[in-house]
Amino acid sequence: MENSLLSLYLPEGLLEQFDLSYMCSFCKLDTKEDSFIIHLVEKNTLPSGYSPDLFETKDFTNPTLIQDFPARGKLIFLSIKKRRWPEKKNKSNVIQTDLAFLTKGIKMTTDLSFFLKGSHRDPRIYDVEHL
Repeated sequence: MENSLLSLYLPEGLLEQFDLSYMCSFCKLDTKEDSFIIHLVEKNTLPSGYSPDLFETKDFTNPTLIQDFPARGKLIFLSIKKRRWPEKKNKSNVIQTDLAFLTKGIKMTTDLSFFLKGSHRDPRIYDVEHL
């Protein structure tokens, strides 16, 4: 039930690759903006096309913070931790899941960046690096 409701607010297919770790809300004191951060952790499933006999997962990348569509007047941020899959024999050969829903060069979902582009708003004002 929890995942089916959450999937209505998240980019399509995200919950197939990631598990919900936790959610938290906060309010920026200077702007009084309410926000949610949804923390997601990649499932322990090797990307297709790779053999589990050759690769193993031992750790995660640093979380990536991206902004998604607002909901009910609140900013929504996704904190995503991807798994690293080093090759068992050659640890320097590492594979990671491709997050195709992210737009390169900016930290927001593709859907949100297209929306902002179509509305002639500058997506750079939604930079989340300062959070």
